[in-house]
Amino acid sequence: MTDAPAGGKLPPLREVIARYGLNASKALGQNFLFDGQLLARIAAVPGDLDGAEVLEVGPGPGGLTRALLAAGANVTAIERDRRCIPALAELGEAYPGKLRVIEGDALAVDAPALFAGRPHIVSNLPYNVGTALLVGWLTAEWQPWWQSCTLMFQKEVAERIVASANDDAYGRLAVLSQWRSSARIAMPVHRSAFTPPPKVMSAVVHIVPGEAPEGVEVRVLERITAAAFGQRRKMLRQSLKGVPGALAGLEQIGIDPTRRAETVGVDEFVALARVVGGAG
Repeated sequence: MTDAPAGGKLPPLREVIARYGLNASKALGQNFLFDGQLLARIAAVPGDLDGAEVLEVGPGPGGLTRALLAAGANVTAIERDRRCIPALAELGEAYPGKLRVIEGDALAVDAPALFAGRPHIVSNLPYNVGTALLVGWLTAEWQPWWQSCTLMFQKEVAERIVASANDDAYGRLAVLSQWRSSARIAMPVHRSAFTPPPKVMSAVVHIVPGEAPEGVEVRVLERITAAAFGQRRKMLRQSLKGVPGALAGLEQIGIDPTRRAETVGVDEFVALARVVGGAG
């Protein structure tokens, strides 16, 4: 991995934050990371980023951005908090031509249109929009516009992403994350690593897309899982009765309708979505 020549001349991140008065905004779900070694470890999760395109959402004052640039990445950062733009501009001057900053709401920005190829997504996501962003990325066209996602979440959310059937954390998010991707927790992050420290622990999740199962539409899978987990304590014959073709599909593929959603594996939901979609 390479480091831009000017990168080592950057002032300490705490100094930059003090100079620009960048106190973390609770309304924007901000929690800043200062530990350079930890940030470098996060930037290393996707593998060699030298020359790679990377999307970062919510860079704030640029802690993770520094680590990504030091790893040789070409970073496109979407930042909603205009207070952070001058600090990011300063970082861009230290790494000429390597950082593009877009001021805006990541939920509204057409991120795929920003790239000619498929970027890696690496972000310490704002807690208040992280899940919504991930679901949007997971339900995009496949092969997706991104190569991998390396994302910081609250530990509880991270566990929901990687959970298996019969786990307490298993639900819709696990199915959407795993039916055509692999998801793992790359590392835990203690709350004390952040400024200000959040009330909960965090974890970095790494998601790599795979092949989409044939004959399955994501919208059908979403509809089935929304119904099944929307009434997760009820038997499938009750929770899925409002989904056309679902009860017949259960019978066709041999899933006991008295089971509950948390016992149904990802592959079984995929099989049910294939039958329901084919019947629709």
